[in-house]
Amino acid sequence: MKLSTKKIAYLSFLTALTIILTRVFSIRIPIAGVEGVRIGFGALPIIFAGVAFGPVAGGIVGALGDLLGYFINPMGAYMPHFTFTSFLTGFIPGFMVFYVLKRCRTLPIIFISVAVGQLISSLILVPYFINTLFGVPFTVLMPPRLISQLVNIPLYAYFIKVLLNYDAVKVRKIKAGTSC
Repeated sequence: MKLSTKKIAYLSFLTALTIILTRVFSIRIPIAGVEGVRIGFGALPIIFAGVAFGPVAGGIVGALGDLLGYFINPMGAYMPHFTFTSFLTGFIPGFMVFYVLKRCRTLPIIFISVAVGQLISSLILVPYFINTLFGVPFTVLMPPRLISQLVNIPLYAYFIKVLLNYDAVKVRKIKAGTSC
């Protein structure tokens, strides 16, 4: 992965945004004494980084966002399991778009990529780790997580497509000499 100054600035911004959206502007619902569900848009910058800049960039934004977010605003003990799932939250959609689906960024492709990533990270791994580490049963964890992902996946796909289209329109205007 080639890192230009501009790309580092974008990824730094997305990392900061994910920390703010996750740690400050999200609703946490405790289940059996641990955070069972988090309602918010903290994963959006992570997934966007993966789809826009590639799987490694998405993984780095996710892992750094979780790690730095923990040191800025800790919520319980640090668990590297959740840093790994944050890494996968950005890596999987980026991998799907860049390598499996050949850089096609239509809304259905983005939707499928986000859905696969969220299925693996948020609906399989996070509940598994919460169950393994804290003993919270899957029957308690899964219903609210499933409902939140049924809302989040289409919203994430739509917002990412809008952001990608905005950037493409802006680039075309700059090249044509008609920038705002």
